[in-house]
Amino acid sequence: MELSTFILFAATTFVVVLTPGPAAIAAAAQASSNGVTRTQAAVGGIASANAMFFVLSATGISATIIASETIFTTIKWFGVAYLIYLGLSAIFSRSGGLQIEPGEPRSVASLFGKGFLVEAANPKALLYFAAILPQFLDTAAPIAPQMAIMGLTTLFFDWAIYSCYTVLGAQIARHGVRPSSIRALNSLAGGALLYSAFRVAKVAA
Repeated sequence: MELSTFILFAATTFVVVLTPGPAAIAAAAQASSNGVTRTQAAVGGIASANAMFFVLSATGISATIIASETIFTTIKWFGVAYLIYLGLSAIFSRSGGLQIEPGEPRSVASLFGKGFLVEAANPKALLYFAAILPQFLDTAAPIAPQMAIMGLTTLFFDWAIYSCYTVLGAQIARHGVRPSSIRALNSLAGGALLYSAFRVAKVAA
């Protein structure tokens, strides 16, 4: 991949993963009662579900490229529209602070399963990969190495960011968090996603 393309992909993925969603809330909630270290099992479950979605999307996208360049181009423009939707949704979200209510400690296997199920039940995860990956592929170059780079990058951000949410969850359980802080994070992420949509649209044009 060209460096500029990789940077744009990494920045877009970073912002999408950072934006608070069901997986982030689950990681934070589990950490409030299980601790940061044990909740790494839940983070592993989330990352595993995303890896599954990534493989499914990569396989389908590769088949689409082979079948029709026109369909592939259509998917790319759908991806631009989806980025705009994510950005506007984040900016105008009415989400307040992350509400954390500590529960009973869970086993490592249970934490992993919880993380996996929460992310696997989120259709936006699959939609993200299916809509966004095509934006950064160079169809004139080998597809597999590009997919591998994007897959490993996504896995890294999953582990890093959701691990940060476990730390946040443990802190919230002790000190709480202002709703305005989460709204500010959403607005910042939304603006970054809209900028990514603009950059991606220039590439797709």
